[in-house]
Amino acid sequence: MADPKGFLNHGREVAKSRPVDVRLKDWNEVYVPGSLLPIISKQASRCMDCGIPFCHNGCPLGNLIPEWNDYAYREDWSAASERLHATNNFPEFTGRLCPAPCESACVLGINQPAVTIKNVEVSIIDKAWDAGTVAPQAPERLSGKTVAVIGSGPAGLAAAQQLTRAGHTVAVYERADRIGGLLRYGIPEFKMEKRHINRRIEQMRAEGTRFRTGIEIGRDLKATDLKKRYDAIVIAAGATTARDLPVPGRELKGIYQAMEYLPLANKVQEGDFVTPPISAEDKHVVVIGGGDTGADCVGTAHRQGAASVTQLEIMPRPNDERNAVSQPWPTFPMLYKVTSAHEEGGERVYSVSTTHFEGDEDGNVQWLHLTEVEFVEGKLTPKPGTERKIPAQLVTLAMGFTGTDRENGLVDQFGLDLDERGNIARDADFQTNVPGVFVAGDAGRGQSLIVWAIAEGRSAARGCDRFLTGASELPAPIRPTDRSLMV
Repeated sequence: MADPKGFLNHGREVAKSRPVDVRLKDWNEVYVPGSLLPIISKQASRCMDCGIPFCHNGCPLGNLIPEWNDYAYREDWSAASERLHATNNFPEFTGRLCPAPCESACVLGINQPAVTIKNVEVSIIDKAWDAGTVAPQAPERLSGKTVAVIGSGPAGLAAAQQLTRAGHTVAVYERADRIGGLLRYGIPEFKMEKRHINRRIEQMRAEGTRFRTGIEIGRDLKATDLKKRYDAIVIAAGATTARDLPVPGRELKGIYQAMEYLPLANKVQEGDFVTPPISAEDKHVVVIGGGDTGADCVGTAHRQGAASVTQLEIMPRPNDERNAVSQPWPTFPMLYKVTSAHEEGGERVYSVSTTHFEGDEDGNVQWLHLTEVEFVEGKLTPKPGTERKIPAQLVTLAMGFTGTDRENGLVDQFGLDLDERGNIARDADFQTNVPGVFVAGDAGRGQSLIVWAIAEGRSAARGCDRFLTGASELPAPIRPTDRSLMV
């Protein structure tokens, strides 16, 4: 145990953010560089090294949290990094992007602020990169087997790295022009600078993983042809079919899916555009959807100089604190969350539903009409007399995703079965109904968190490795049927 009295002697401290007026002028990460290291040893000491570490159960990766907390407290960064990488291929991704269900399951969190697990994690990996100790781990020998991974998000990259290190020759196919999936084009630069992805890709290249960009399986290359080329395939194509809003006026110009809007802002940071083809500059922006993707749209609109930003959510405002009856510890509670984007301004409106859009004579959206809603007999129902309209010259739809892409032909060309939720069905080894074809991440689980994606990639890699060789020593942290600790 790091410090038996650490949780008594030290309160919770988190990473410091740069002032709003400063960070809105650039696209760099919002946190003050280096602000964590002076406090992280004390924060790690708050870990109680519980007899039953429920943080392990909160995290699908099974991260060895008390162990690397102890090493961080003692400032043994090399050992801390080794423990961190034992269960997680990309802790710099999760340490920045994960909503930290491990902290919700922290035993200290029963009656005190939880250990800053996420901040300790990112401090360890950043220290390891700075020290140059994150080295490629090329396999000692090759198996002679080949694997294609479809998709380069966190699930695809995790599966590819595990299979490469097991000795297989792995090629990752990505339909975009750069590797990273939604990590690259869906996550704004201010949440995670893309240099973190780039150096992991270079590590993977040094290990032997090959990357093929600009190739969409199903369109540019038939799935059946791909299967002939490789001994096994891992599908990690994500759940990219966005939920739409079929209301009058949806066809007006200026209404976009979030994943039509956000990638263009990221492409500006990559140097592809000087200004984005879709910009919030001087416009009244409305974001429909109260989740993390909606918050990403809010922060992006602020940086593009929006005249105003309003975020709409159909559900009621969540509680500030955990309800011990409806959301008991150690489940992951739905709480009111103020992200860095929300700190920067804008209005958040809860319990409202869009009824229709109104445009000008040129077909551009100008107004959004909404009504308040309430639960009546368990069903969301409009409240009479609450209709109103708000200015909306740019609208982004951030209402989640309904499943993997069916239009490109990948599912049908492979002949894959789907489950009752429209996801690609798989067995206990993450194998589909087609022998040698596996599925990992949102394509099989449905829309989920980055930690679940990486855990799925690692688990599918084990199933694929066993299919290729008859046995596998790769770890499999989860089963396809596992779910978050939710009520």
